[in-house]
Amino acid sequence: MTTTNESRLNLRQLSADSYGVMIKLAGTAEKAALDAGLEKPLLELVRIRASQINGCAYCLDMHTKDARHAGETEQRIYALNAWEETAFYTERERAALRLAEAITLVHQDRVADEVYDHAVKVFGEDQLAQLVWVITVINAFNRVAITQRLEVGGYQPAA
Repeated sequence: MTTTNESRLNLRQLSADSYGVMIKLAGTAEKAALDAGLEKPLLELVRIRASQINGCAYCLDMHTKDARHAGETEQRIYALNAWEETAFYTERERAALRLAEAITLVHQDRVADEVYDHAVKVFGEDQLAQLVWVITVINAFNRVAITQRLEVGGYQPAA
């Protein structure tokens, strides 16, 4: 495993149209999720969890900052890697985190029926549809950021 911070391709510059579509997709997924009633801190928790699994330092830096900006506590962010062992998360957050893990690790067990069925029960189809997009987008961005070796640390949440 390489630990260098040396950047590689600048995909934003070299493939601006495709990168722009990804940015637009992320914004569309975020807005649709919020409009459907999903909470901003919940969205950040699933983004952090997927980024932990994928090992994306850039997205971890970004989404932990965004989570704190949205009112998330340090304790819950720090314990997220072991969320199942704590009482810090609501049933709604647990269902979202379980789904985020299943989608992120889809190559292992697919998305098991019990995970999906529980998510439908907790969120309903409309919210679940938006949550699936948010999880899908963060997984795509994890892969883009890791491949590029984006420089970590400079991100600041919008005011």
